Amino acid sequence: MTQQEALFNYTLRLADTGLVLGQRLAEWCGHGPTLEQDIAETNIALDLIGHARYFYQYAGEVEGKGRTEDDLAYLRDTNEFKNCLLVEIPNGHFGNTILRQFLYDAFNFYFLQELSHSKDKQLAGIAKKAVKEVAYHLRLSSEWVIRLGDGTEESHQKMQSALEDIWMFSGDMFEMDEVDEILIKAGIAPDLTKIKEQWTLKVDEILYKATLNKPKGTWFQKGGKQGQHTEHLSYLLGEMQSIKRRYPTAQW
Repeated sequence: MTQQEALFNYTLRLADTGLVLGQRLAEWCGHGPTLEQDIAETNIALDLIGHARYFYQYAGEVEGKGRTEDDLAYLRDTNEFKNCLLVEIPNGHFGNTILRQFLYDAFNFYFLQELSHSKDKQLAGIAKKAVKEVAYHLRLSSEWVIRLGDGTEESHQKMQSALEDIWMFSGDMFEMDEVDEILIKAGIAPDLTKIKEQWTLKVDEILYKATLNKPKGTWFQKGGKQGQHTEHLSYLLGEMQSIKRRYPTAQW
């Protein structure tokens, strides 16, 4: 694998992850538990989709085959998507969504901090802009995890159950392969081992405040970055891509 091919795949992973999670959060629009939180989730969705656009645009440039951001987002099949598994998990109840968001935000914040020092100026520039918004995402999701985990008996039970259901999908974020190895050696991509240490400390801190017990299992679902997904992603993409697939030459 050449460095250019590795960079294309890497950038595509970042774009896919942001787009899929943004689409998931957009499903809450008009359904949030409060008006304020409804608006907050929608704004976070817009942030993530905005970050994804930057990564798709750069991925298209790196690939050099003339594909646009719309082509990459709407005209690829499920097994061509490279997002981490955590973000494609269905929303469930509000506690499920918040917990999924927190686990990803904690990763994304530390990841973007490291990526902002990349030798690739384009990736570094995107990361420097995005990390400012993700800092807010992390603060909001952390506060909600604590509020619900250390809230009523019912909210605590639902959050603990959600954590046990979602936890096995969190390890996929830290999986590294040949793509990472090539770009780490070139000073382009951060080492996810370091980020996992920071993520673990943050997660332990917030779960302690939320009186939630971290699952003891060490087995994690893997494969999202290689195009191996849960059944849920195909349904999400089917809905998201339907208009572009039906009218591929339409302009709007």
